[in-house]
Amino acid sequence: MLRNRVLILSPRYILLTLVVLATLSIVLGLLLAPGAWPWLLPLLLLAGGLSALGFRDLFDPTHAILRSYPIAAHLRFLMEEIRPEMRQYFFEDEKHGTPFSRDKRAVVYQRAKGQLDKRPFGTQYDVYEDGYEWLQHSMAPRPVSRAAARVTIGGPDCAQPYSASLFNISAMSFGSLSANAIRALNRGAKAGGFAHDTGEGGLSPYHLEAGGDLIWEIGSGYFSARDAEGRFDPDRFATNAASPPVRMVELKLSQGAKPGHGGVLPAAKVSAEIAATRGVAMGEDCLSPSAHSAFSTPVELLRFVAEMRRLSGGKPAGFKLCIGHRWEFLAICKAMLETGITPDFIVVDGAEGGTGAAPLEFMDHVGMPMREGLNFVHNALIGIGLRDRIRIGASGKIASAFDIARAMALGADWCNAARGFMFALGCIQSLSCHTDRCPTGVATQDPTRSRALVVSDKAQRVAQFHAATLEALGELVAAAGLDHPGQLRPHHFFRRISARQVQSLAELFPELAPGELLRGTQDARFRDAWAMADAQSFAPRVRVLEVAAD
Repeated sequence: MLRNRVLILSPRYILLTLVVLATLSIVLGLLLAPGAWPWLLPLLLLAGGLSALGFRDLFDPTHAILRSYPIAAHLRFLMEEIRPEMRQYFFEDEKHGTPFSRDKRAVVYQRAKGQLDKRPFGTQYDVYEDGYEWLQHSMAPRPVSRAAARVTIGGPDCAQPYSASLFNISAMSFGSLSANAIRALNRGAKAGGFAHDTGEGGLSPYHLEAGGDLIWEIGSGYFSARDAEGRFDPDRFATNAASPPVRMVELKLSQGAKPGHGGVLPAAKVSAEIAATRGVAMGEDCLSPSAHSAFSTPVELLRFVAEMRRLSGGKPAGFKLCIGHRWEFLAICKAMLETGITPDFIVVDGAEGGTGAAPLEFMDHVGMPMREGLNFVHNALIGIGLRDRIRIGASGKIASAFDIARAMALGADWCNAARGFMFALGCIQSLSCHTDRCPTGVATQDPTRSRALVVSDKAQRVAQFHAATLEALGELVAAAGLDHPGQLRPHHFFRRISARQVQSLAELFPELAPGELLRGTQDARFRDAWAMADAQSFAPRVRVLEVAAD
């Protein structure tokens, strides 16, 4: 009892005690001097409100810190709320911020706005730190090519090949992004002559409005191509795929930021527009399963890709994935050899890729990083003798010309970027994509927030960022003594692996010989996984696993 009686005098409760005393004093003042109410009433409301808050905190059943420090503890929650902004604006250095450094974001903003994107005084990187990378230059640099850098996508079974830019907008769905963001991206893509991936959220009117080139992505929910039960609907797919802006169709197997994980758009967020776009019912959760229902084996996967190509009228058809179990991709390779069916393209996403929302464990610790995954796919196709039939795209934290050049050296024919183009739209990396409270109107469905994004202005910035980045890529290629980015190879890049040792990417990522997997390889990255791979199943051959364990 004595402890409770002196509780109000404890330093932890002194703020509550003071505001209660202030409230009582103001009430007493009003009783003694009623004419003072015009200037005492606001003070009474303030003190009384704080007192009520303090008593609520005192008996809060969910926050121990509020029970121990009524009123004062709210300062802790306020500081926690603004911590990311404080770190980004005041304490983060130019090179080591995450997910994207301040310097990387700044160069995107500058190129998007057409501003000077040069830097003074020298690099801020420690060039002797482990992991530092550079491009080898030539003593006989070439003239910078001003020709549009493009790649033709479409294998022997493709009736409508597509000439794609080397740099395109990666998959971002309507629903994840606002309607104005989708509009600006597609207008920018049309102005700049590059492609815009729809993401798995369906083919919306906002994607089609400006007529920019589209890569239509089909995920496990089959949005814009599903029947009432959520199964793939060939007729609906064929109708939408016939739209002139749709230049390629892409089957999404997995996403780098959350591979192997499905998604749910809560019923409350399924607006009439999203319901119509995705082909789902309003008032119900919109499910994106973790696995596809249209196929279950490598052979069935390839037949489904071939069917997508047929239904689209012969447009390039391929798939996107983040590499996980190596034997699973090699099983697809064996299925290519067994069936004779090859995709026109494969997009390799990396674990460093972004998303609107993902479980922390998936985002941080599931999936192969892009460089390793890209080079693995590139070498696997070389090893089975099919690399010349299949184009490879790469996505995963690509925002600068150096990022593109390095990816192309490791096997990419073109690159995609999502967050880089979000920065061009005005994204400030507030990390609030999953809250629907995006401050710049990019990643929100709140019309009062999305109105902040002016489509005409941001579309121009998207196009300018694309053009300036490819111009910088051309300068890098010329400095290396080459004529085209497609000539970049791993030996053009070096990485520091210790204070006294550097290695070329050719040493870090050795290349298979053409047909090496067919003849039998001793490369540890492929030997056992190739033996485990089965064209008829994504599961590994059990007997091989048992022998390896012995």
